Amino acid sequence: MGCGAQIQTEDKDKPGYVQAATLKKYLESDDENAELFCKRCFRLRNYNEITDVDVDDDDFLKLLDSISEKDALVVNVVDIFDYEGSVIPGLQRFVGDKKILVVGNKVDLLPGSVNTNRLLNWLQQKSKENGIKSVDQIMVSAVKGTNIDELMDMIEKYRDGKDVYVVGTTNTGKSTLINRIISANSDVKDLITTSRFPGTTLDRIDIPLDDGHYLVDTPGIIHRYQLAHFLNAKDLKTVTPKKPLRPATFQLRDGQTIFVAGLARFDFLDYKTNVTFYVNQNLPLHRTKTVNADEFFNKHRTDILMPPTDVKDFPEFKSQIFSAKEKSDIVINGLGWLTIPAGAKVKAYAPDGVHVSIRTAII
Repeated sequence: MGCGAQIQTEDKDKPGYVQAATLKKYLESDDENAELFCKRCFRLRNYNEITDVDVDDDDFLKLLDSISEKDALVVNVVDIFDYEGSVIPGLQRFVGDKKILVVGNKVDLLPGSVNTNRLLNWLQQKSKENGIKSVDQIMVSAVKGTNIDELMDMIEKYRDGKDVYVVGTTNTGKSTLINRIISANSDVKDLITTSRFPGTTLDRIDIPLDDGHYLVDTPGIIHRYQLAHFLNAKDLKTVTPKKPLRPATFQLRDGQTIFVAGLARFDFLDYKTNVTFYVNQNLPLHRTKTVNADEFFNKHRTDILMPPTDVKDFPEFKSQIFSAKEKSDIVINGLGWLTIPAGAKVKAYAPDGVHVSIRTAII
């Protein structure tokens, strides 16, 4: 039940592995509260250690594609902190004509100054742009429990007595959200294994509803262009925010550069501008002159420009230039964003393979 994988005792490198003796002890136990977790879930739950297992990304897509054959409501969970990295552009094509309820999770990470109604309208518009015909949308926090009752009412309203499939990319908080729903309606806590690591859920997990139908947690679709896939466990903890983002504003002149640790670099090509960063406050922001930026980076990437701590395995930076026609955010998937004013021009550097984009400012 922890990750959805089928229990097996043959291959420790495949999902669902448990030692034969552990399985035998569980099967012979008279304790009705006894729990059986695969080795991977056990390590995650007790030591927060991820064990790599052999899983084909295509299997996740096949599972998503199979939903088109079901008579069900689809609940699409996106990470409002990392919308661009967590949206599934082809979702409607995968699930067919199913009703889709879009849930923006991790609203607790946004600054308190955010206008929720404006954000809901923004989420609806982004869904349309990505071909998702949502019947409704809601902002929640699975960690804090914000709007969970309202979400449950929405699900009940739109499911029409059918099954509910919860879908999303890795790290959107789907499993945490389902655990929150389960705990709000029963004495069961932390039924599904959760972690900050991408791809914790490995197969569908069916949770029975009172009317004989099911709430189904599905594995997260893996987007390889998220920053999380390039970080080790220590760095992932440093990058992933747990508290509301604290805006960091800089007044800049022509020819200045700001590094977000050693994870991103921004060269400002305007004469004078104000910019605001929205990243985890544990990440250092370093300003230097652009003419000195390369030397600064090479000198300090193993000390003040950490993370990443694994410099050898970290991809080289790739750059692209963004010009803002209106107040805009430059977004690096999984890291956060930088808000720039209309007319600003910025050269953004990110690890090769990590997606960078520009959008209308959400704050």
